[in-house]
Amino acid sequence: MLMKGNALYRQYEIEWKDLESFNRPARRNNYFELIYIIDGAGIQTVNKNRFNYRKGNLFLLTPQDVYSFYISTRTSFFFIRFNELYVKDKINKDNDAITQVEYILQNASHKPGCILKNKADKPLIASLVSSILNEQTNQQLYYTRVSEQIVNTIITIVARNLALKLPKNIKETTGEPVIEILNYIQQNIFDPKNLRVEKLSEHFNISVNYLGRYFKKQTGDTLQNYILNFKMRLVETRLLHSDMRINEIAHEFNFTDESHLNRLFKKYKGINPTEFRKVNS
Repeated sequence: MLMKGNALYRQYEIEWKDLESFNRPARRNNYFELIYIIDGAGIQTVNKNRFNYRKGNLFLLTPQDVYSFYISTRTSFFFIRFNELYVKDKINKDNDAITQVEYILQNASHKPGCILKNKADKPLIASLVSSILNEQTNQQLYYTRVSEQIVNTIITIVARNLALKLPKNIKETTGEPVIEILNYIQQNIFDPKNLRVEKLSEHFNISVNYLGRYFKKQTGDTLQNYILNFKMRLVETRLLHSDMRINEIAHEFNFTDESHLNRLFKKYKGINPTEFRKVNS
C-alpha cells in the first residue's frame, strides 16, 4: 500500500508491502530512504555487499546506493522515501532538525546492515512504525499531521543511532558518559565557547587533563579532531543541499573568515568548498 497524503506528498511517501520475492531489479534511490522490516527474513544487498536481515531491522539507503532483497521468509517491508524538498525544508526552517538530517545524509556507511545501534531504540521504532500504519489505515482527523510528527521522531532516532557510529570505536556497550559528551557536542556545534575543553570539563565534572585521555580511549579520536571533522561534515552538507554562500557558511560555523574555512575544508576533502560544490552539483 502506498500513501501520498496531501500534507506529506511534497516531501516524502510511505509504503508497506508483503512480499515473497523482490522481483524488481536492483534500484537506485532518488534521495534517501528508510526501510523497516516488520516481519520476515532474507538477505539485503547494497552496492554488492550482503547482510542477513530479520524482523526489527532498519536500513538507511542514500542516493549513491544500489540495493535489492533476496527473501527467504515472506517479508513485510515498511518504506519511507524522502525527497530533496524534505531536506531543504528542514535546513531552511528547522534549526533543531539540521543536525539530524545532516547525520542521515553524511554518515550512512553505504554498506548493508541495520542502523539501530542503541538497543532501547529497537522496540521504540517498532511502536512508531505500527502507529504510522494505524494512522494511515484508520485515517482519523489530523492523521496526516500525526503521521508527520511520528516520521520526524523516527528521523531523530535515526540521527541518534548514526551519532553512535561516528567515532570509529563507539559501540552499543560504550560508556554512557562519552555518549553524553557526543550529544553535548552535537547540540553545541554552533557555539564554540561551549566546546572549549574547560567548558566541557566543567559541564561533565571531569578534570581537563583526564577529559582528553578519556575521550580518545572511548572513541579512538581526539576531542578537537572529532569536533572539527563533525563540523566539516555539516559544512559538506550545506554545500550539497543549500544555496548558502561560502562566507555565510563560514559565519554560521564561526570560522574566522572564508579563507579559514577554505583552508580547513581543503585539508578535510582535498579541494576547496567552491570546487567541491561544483563537482557535486
